[in-house]
Order: sequence, then structure tokens, then C-alpha cells
Amino acid sequence: MEFRAASDQAVLVYLGEEIGLASHQRVCKLLRLLQQEPLAWVRNLQPAYCSLLVTFDPLQIDHREAETMLRHYEKRAGKMALPEPRTVEIPVCYGGEFGLDLDEVAATHELSSSRVIELHTSRTYRAYFLGFAPGFAYLGDLAPEIATPRLATPRKKVAAGSVGIAGAQTAVYPFATPGGWRLIGRTPLEMFRKDREPMGLIAMGDEVRFRAITREEFAARPPP
Repeated sequence: MEFRAASDQAVLVYLGEEIGLASHQRVCKLLRLLQQEPLAWVRNLQPAYCSLLVTFDPLQIDHREAETMLRHYEKRAGKMALPEPRTVEIPVCYGGEFGLDLDEVAATHELSSSRVIELHTSRTYRAYFLGFAPGFAYLGDLAPEIATPRLATPRKKVAAGSVGIAGAQTAVYPFATPGGWRLIGRTPLEMFRKDREPMGLIAMGDEVRFRAITREEFAARPPP
């Protein structure tokens, strides 16, 4: 456990050094306890892969006092049991205009495009955290055989529902935004809707599976 001042009113709590389930669960437990037993001086909590950003009221507490209290909470959080993760299935139409980078990813790893799809759909991913845009869940871990760096130059516009990979992570773009992830497919599902409860289709801690569908299935599937 390591603490670093992020500003005069924020501290980063590091709970691991590597992206993975162990660090993720430590972050989830501390976040859950702080949500269940909120501290009056906490203004905001923002989880990431291996850390939790805690923003506090500097008129009520300083960094040293915040660290002392957060260490106490983390010790208690370690004994907590997390709820069973919810499983979310995402149908994806791979390749073509939906997956502009699929063939390049396959060529980079000397695989067929069908093998890339097979590897992408073979795993159950964990939603480590949400960021970048509302409903954008960072999912890990991708099969090492298809882990691919981001594009050198991001696209100015990526269509909503696009499924991309970057490094050992995969994700679904909830909105049309700029983006540099390698696009391998697209889902007809709406990942984020303001008129839905919950608004995001994927929440932190969820398990996610991808399922390949045909173009006909993509066109026929109504939004949820």
C-alpha cells in the first residue's frame, strides 16, 4: 500500500503494482467500504486499475491524517467479501467496416482473422474500472496472443458500439468519440443511456463475455 499526493486536496492510494484481479479486488474492497461507511471529509472517489484517487476537503483534514484513516479502512476492507460478479454478454459483429483493424491485428500476430475472433470471444473479462467517457469500461485481460498496441495516430471519430483492443485490454466505445484503440468489431447494444437504470450496461467488477454474431443478426437486433 502506497500513498502519493495528487494535489493539495487529493491523494492516490496504490494497492498493487500490476494490472490484474488481485489489485482490482483490493481496490473494490476499499471503495466498497468507503461507500458503505462514508467519511465526512471525502469529496470524491475515483478507482483505477491498481489505485484509488481520494479527493478530500482540505479544510477538514490534511494528507497525513487522510493517509492514517485510509490505512485503517484498508485493513478492515481486506476482510470484506465482495459480491458475486454479474455477467454481461456483448454480441459483436467482427471485421469489415465494423472492425477496421481486425485483419491488421491478425497479420501482426501471424494469425487468421477467425483465430483473433476465437481468442477474443474465448475469455471472460473483468471490468477493472470505468473512465475516458461515461460507460467506457476497461476490460481485462486479453489473450496474450492478440495483445496489440494502440494506433500511432488516433482516429478523429470512432463509432458508438465499436469494440477495440489496446495492449492487454479490450473495451466498447459507448459514444462516437476520437480514439486510438484497434477496432475489431461492433455491437448493436447501447452501452450507455441516460433514460436507463443503471445508465451504463457494464459496471466496475462485472464479468463480460463477447459473442460473435452475423451482419444479419447485427441489423435485426433492437437496442435494449
